[in-house]
Amino acid sequence: MGRNIRKRRSPLAVRAIAASAALAIGGGGLVWANFYASAHEENSSPNTTKAATAQVATISCPDVGQKLTNVPNKARGEVDGELATLDEQITAAYQRLATTRDAQTRDASFVQNSILGPLKNNRSVIIDRIKLEISRVGGSAPSSLDGLSSCTGTPANQTNAGWGNNGQNNGGQNNGGQNNGGTASPAPSASASAGGQQGGGQQGGGQQGGGQQTGNGGQAGNGPLASDFVDITKVQANVPRKARTRAGGSTGTFTTSCGVNANKKFNTDNVIVAPGVSNGAHHLHDYVGNQSNDAFANNDTFAAAKTTCANQGDKSTYYWPVVRIQNGTQDFDQNNDGGGKEGNVGQIQQVKQAQIKFVGSAKSKVVAMPKFLRIITGDAKTTTNGLANANAHWSCTGFENKVQLTQQYPICPRGSTVVRTFAFQSCWDGVNIDSANHRTHVAFADAQGNCANGFKAVPQLTMRLVYGFRAPTLQNGQIKNAYAVDGFPEQLHKAATDHDDFINVFDDNLMNKMVNCINKGQRCK
Repeated sequence: MGRNIRKRRSPLAVRAIAASAALAIGGGGLVWANFYASAHEENSSPNTTKAATAQVATISCPDVGQKLTNVPNKARGEVDGELATLDEQITAAYQRLATTRDAQTRDASFVQNSILGPLKNNRSVIIDRIKLEISRVGGSAPSSLDGLSSCTGTPANQTNAGWGNNGQNNGGQNNGGQNNGGTASPAPSASASAGGQQGGGQQGGGQQGGGQQTGNGGQAGNGPLASDFVDITKVQANVPRKARTRAGGSTGTFTTSCGVNANKKFNTDNVIVAPGVSNGAHHLHDYVGNQSNDAFANNDTFAAAKTTCANQGDKSTYYWPVVRIQNGTQDFDQNNDGGGKEGNVGQIQQVKQAQIKFVGSAKSKVVAMPKFLRIITGDAKTTTNGLANANAHWSCTGFENKVQLTQQYPICPRGSTVVRTFAFQSCWDGVNIDSANHRTHVAFADAQGNCANGFKAVPQLTMRLVYGFRAPTLQNGQIKNAYAVDGFPEQLHKAATDHDDFINVFDDNLMNKMVNCINKGQRCK
């Protein structure tokens, strides 16, 4: 049942950009240039002043994969590989952006001519390949692909675009892809940066000489900022009421216990989005459940694998990006792709609790999930895509029923600790275990709990990840011991980029037990 997908090779254009970026990569992990050090140096050149005031913080590229809603099955393997190449190109271009700050201050056209222009050309080549691969098997590529090659540079003061007025965070639960709820207190200044040291020296947007340093913030210079954090005790309650369970609804629950990744299974692959491509995620994942999940796994691999779940009938794979404390130290992957080489730095934090529970529908009975159903919830690229598919929920123990944050990380009070929660899509199209953009085969129920016409309610996967690290401190616009979720380097470790992945590998007997339990209103394990 699994697809045979070959390892994608990066085209020469990608390798050329990567080679340029690699000039700034040292043997001790990624040595990011001090992004904004040159922006404040005195210089009589008017061009320098202009370039400094327009400093580009990150790169924003259209997400080609989200536009591909109808790719023939015969072309999906090749198309997924090409989409992974587009991610490689963006990563390499961002690394070049991060390591040429001095040149940018001297030449106002440097970013456009040396980074964005070549990136557009490279993307055009790959987009043309995608169109060819779709048409080769009798499909028709969307005409909109032709306009998706150009990327833009986003200034530092625009990287929080999409937030509420005055930098406020719109929190609340995701229902049907919409964030409902109240508003958080205004965030600290967006120019303040996260502190931290890397390799014994001051790096990126960290503290320098005891004063504030503007830029992208963070230990590796690509986030988070002080404005990405908020004291949860100062946030207004924003959690909406759950949909009322109607007659005919399903009120039971099924809990599966799969551990906390104590055996430290990590990789930077994503077999759903980039099958057959090593480092397809460009960030590190925690894994619980199925122990054979990597880029080259297929359905047969999953079915034959070992599992960390207490009930051996559950060989499902549950995986999410790790959280790190940016306290100036490094972890085992400081020299690795997806780790230090791509701006994911700091100490990896193991969850203290990973609670996995399947729940019912407010409006109907649920049907069994098909085996090998794939679901991704949230969006790893919200910094450039916007919040349409965001489904991040950050809170603190003792506050979960009051405050859920999508666009900021909470600073928890003493005696409370950080919690990440996920509520996956619970409506299935009744046919497909995946879709070309990995979204359209599943959907969220609406605010009343209804699935759209043609979609069926399935057990809804919910996850609650509880941590135990000490809260960061925010003083005078500086954040100390910041924490952040791993992500693509150009996404700047924003809280909204949090996401979670699931592949159903329950055996038929256990899946049927789950469905019966939920439909009968029981609590089962």
